[in-house]
Amino acid sequence: MRMKLGFRIRFLVILGVVFSIFMACKDKAEKKEQPETEDTSRTDMTESKQGWTVLFDGTSFDGWNEYLKDGVSEHWKLEDGAMVFYPPQDRKKGESYNLVTQKEFTDFELSLDWRIAEAGNSGIFWGVQEMPSLKQPYQTGPEIQVLDNEKHPDGKNGIDRQAGALYDMVGPSKDVTKPVGQWNTMVIRIDHKAEKGSVHMNGTEIVKFPVGNESWNSMVSQAKFADWEHFGKYTKGKIGLQDHSDVVAYRNIKIREL
Repeated sequence: MRMKLGFRIRFLVILGVVFSIFMACKDKAEKKEQPETEDTSRTDMTESKQGWTVLFDGTSFDGWNEYLKDGVSEHWKLEDGAMVFYPPQDRKKGESYNLVTQKEFTDFELSLDWRIAEAGNSGIFWGVQEMPSLKQPYQTGPEIQVLDNEKHPDGKNGIDRQAGALYDMVGPSKDVTKPVGQWNTMVIRIDHKAEKGSVHMNGTEIVKFPVGNESWNSMVSQAKFADWEHFGKYTKGKIGLQDHSDVVAYRNIKIREL
């Protein structure tokens, strides 16, 4: 009787161990089958602690509008976490679809990814004022160029027209752009307190320039903007993304105020 009881106990123990191993393997397999997802809440929390504010989270145009308009038209699409501009085929004379932030900024670091279409052109503005008398954001806001250096004509019109340039004023020290169709990461720093501005692209500083001082004024006076009444005059303004009649995409847009 004791032998039978001992056998049963050993049998139940072995059965329990086998069942535990089976369940552990099952849980492991189920976890492996589940796709890994990015913990966006944790990412947002980390960025917030580092002083970054997300301007575009990949899911909506909240915080943006087209220049001198109330909303965002169907020419800007949300695709795979990016905002993508598709120029209209039947554009009427004088129409444009530049995007601007609803908030204004003074001293900041702006970080974003951009991808331009073949032979495409776009740009990133700062210090933009939405004035009804001015039809384009570039009439107030200086531009950091976004370009296909190889196939757009501006790529051959001097380095101060190439990707990353402070347009028509300071060209990049080197071309670090990735091939068309790939994403480029750009960080623009504007610091009026230090009177300095800079552009990093794909991890390399390529442009440095003065801001908010006589050196800035002198630089503007030698550019095409010399006689533009409002160009580059405002230390505080909106961030803008340019409609230059080419397909362009932006994503991961965030800003850190200095």
